[in-house]
Amino acid sequence: MLRKIILVTGALMMGMMAWAANQQPNIILVLVDDMGWGDLSLNSQGLVEKRTPQISTPHLAKLAQQGVLLTRHYTCAPVCAPARASLFSGVHQGHAEVVRNNSFDAALENSHTLASVLKQAGYATALIGKWGIGGGSEGGGTPTTTGAWPTQRGFDYFFGYNNHIAGHRHYPKEESVADPETQKNAIWDGDKIVTDDLDGAYSTDLFTARAKKWIEDTYKANPKKPFFLALTLIAPHARLAVPAMAYPKSGGVRGGMQWLGKPGMMINTAGGKWDSFIYPQYRAAWEKYAKQRYGEKAASKLDGARRHATMITRVDDAVGDIVRLCKDLKIDRNTFLVFTSDNGPHNEPGSVRGEKGHPAPAQDPSFFRSYGPLDGIKRDAWEGGLRVPCVVWAPGIIAGGVKNAQPAQFQDWMATFADLAGVPVPMRSDGVSLLPMLRGEETANQQHGVVYSEYAYGGGIPYYDDFASNKIGRVRGEQQAILFPVPAGKSGEAPRWLKAIRTGVNTGEEDFDIYDVDADTHESENLADKYAEYQDQLKKSVLWNRRAYDYVRDPSAGKRKNPCGGKRPYDNVLVPPDDIESAALKPGLKMRRVMAEVPWVPVFDTLPQAEEAEKGEAMDLTEEELPAGSVTQYTGYMLVPHDERQWHFYLTLSNVPGTKAYIKLHNFQLIDADANYKPGSTATESAAANAVESVEEKTGKAGIPLKAGLHAINITVVQGKDGPGKVRFERQPGNGGKRELVPASAFKN
Repeated sequence: MLRKIILVTGALMMGMMAWAANQQPNIILVLVDDMGWGDLSLNSQGLVEKRTPQISTPHLAKLAQQGVLLTRHYTCAPVCAPARASLFSGVHQGHAEVVRNNSFDAALENSHTLASVLKQAGYATALIGKWGIGGGSEGGGTPTTTGAWPTQRGFDYFFGYNNHIAGHRHYPKEESVADPETQKNAIWDGDKIVTDDLDGAYSTDLFTARAKKWIEDTYKANPKKPFFLALTLIAPHARLAVPAMAYPKSGGVRGGMQWLGKPGMMINTAGGKWDSFIYPQYRAAWEKYAKQRYGEKAASKLDGARRHATMITRVDDAVGDIVRLCKDLKIDRNTFLVFTSDNGPHNEPGSVRGEKGHPAPAQDPSFFRSYGPLDGIKRDAWEGGLRVPCVVWAPGIIAGGVKNAQPAQFQDWMATFADLAGVPVPMRSDGVSLLPMLRGEETANQQHGVVYSEYAYGGGIPYYDDFASNKIGRVRGEQQAILFPVPAGKSGEAPRWLKAIRTGVNTGEEDFDIYDVDADTHESENLADKYAEYQDQLKKSVLWNRRAYDYVRDPSAGKRKNPCGGKRPYDNVLVPPDDIESAALKPGLKMRRVMAEVPWVPVFDTLPQAEEAEKGEAMDLTEEELPAGSVTQYTGYMLVPHDERQWHFYLTLSNVPGTKAYIKLHNFQLIDADANYKPGSTATESAAANAVESVEEKTGKAGIPLKAGLHAINITVVQGKDGPGKVRFERQPGNGGKRELVPASAFKN
């Protein structure tokens, strides 16, 4: 069964790492904007024979030599807002409740985030750079007018852009104003706008200097307290703006970017002519190549290419500077750094008009083949839009000099960071810890998670001369992609991961194209006929791994044409049951229980006590008394008696502080009674229950479409330590049907 293959391949996680408090590593996440997989020279070596120009990224190359280069690392969506929402919330786009498609600046739902999980684990947390999922309109948002300001989502400190349109401005003071609410390109330092002080402050330089200052101050204030920094640079996105001067020499504590903190001279590169510096190695480069490839358009292509290359090399210098700082502070052996991009390369001039003397050429991703040997760019579910560069550097923690092609996706970082911090993974997360793979352990120790994406955008895929011909005229529309394994052919070999993709989806019954992207990087040979037996299972699998929500957004972010931009044409397709016969099962649910105090409903197998768990069976869920201070998992199947497009579910837990629960049907969220749940209250299948974006009268109405039959279920309950409790689990068919307890006879194992 494909669902079982996708979700359970490999051994279960071997428990959490035994980090003592002073062993928790510092974590630095560097996220750049629109850097293509092929923009990282390490990924584009195969294009050298085509004489394709290379962008210089020596610092990242060195980090990869000392760490791990992930060559099949995927974003969750091929555009920034949903990609960032999935990254920070630890769920793929099939489970994103609010920020989907192009819902820029909608407020990230109020649930667990990378920052809140690590903060709970004892970390100091900061976001420096672009947020773009805080709420408010595309051209505004303040700490008092948005629902998901970074400090409301787990970050202790925020410095940077809240709204994503202002985040197109690399020089916040000099460039045209994009924020009518504040009348500035608002750079926030906590709850204050500091734009007026930022003369000539180039975004990459500004955020790097502030990040270095925060790291140094945080470490010196408490050397034993670990920190989590999300440095979200806006390069190389938007208008191709370049720095004012060369990168300062050296790096670290005394060199490189420095935070001066003086109005008008906040950083040490603020004194040059803004938008003027091109790296010397690019100033006269690539002229012959450009003329041969672009003819009379060569001059404009060269201008854009030199700017694009400068922006990326500047990012490389910034990463090298931060690594040098870690070495100067002697924390490099206990620091875990991830470098990646939010999506594939863009072909946009950005929304900033070029001021006089500051041209705004469009980025042409074909110049450097920024997509590498892949097809597709930003907004495509093809490899070039979804596969992103990723380097992991942690010299005291992981293997060195490794190039790894095992598939992974953004949601895996929540599980990985939780593993590093020594806390269980929230059950809401779709990810798995990548530490076994990164440490170079046996393949069997690495659990394989789901790599899944859904995204909608009008028009067709842009076609470049090195794309496969099957992309000509190919529509985007509703796009859906999922990876799945097939046997390698030889005994003992790891499975091959194929990619299933369909575009222009209308009914959800369309067949998938199937590609072997390891052997066919351009996704040119559709293997659907060869793997025809997988089509039915693929269609079932996507319905088992996603769910339809109410897609309600914060009204303050409703100044867009798509105020609820997440509906899919297949949302009403009935979720099929598991391929299993009732006669093969026993009555009741399997039970596992440990005594543990946890801050959220955990993935049970990431609890240190999981291997010694008490085991048994629950014949009648409503009669089970849960011991105070326990974590109990019930697994098996629930019988759905008949087809219904709107099944509603209700969960009520005892009124004991700290009590919470999470229910998954197949691998999608059925009921979230975890974050912000009030013990004693009733949680429903409505996703908006924990979202400040919810509009009460519009939530909890859609229900869940289910076919009759046995559906895999996982109910995990954290019982508060002050007393025992019980679970009341109810269901109701359709609008106005009878609401009743799910009977004991409905559960099998």
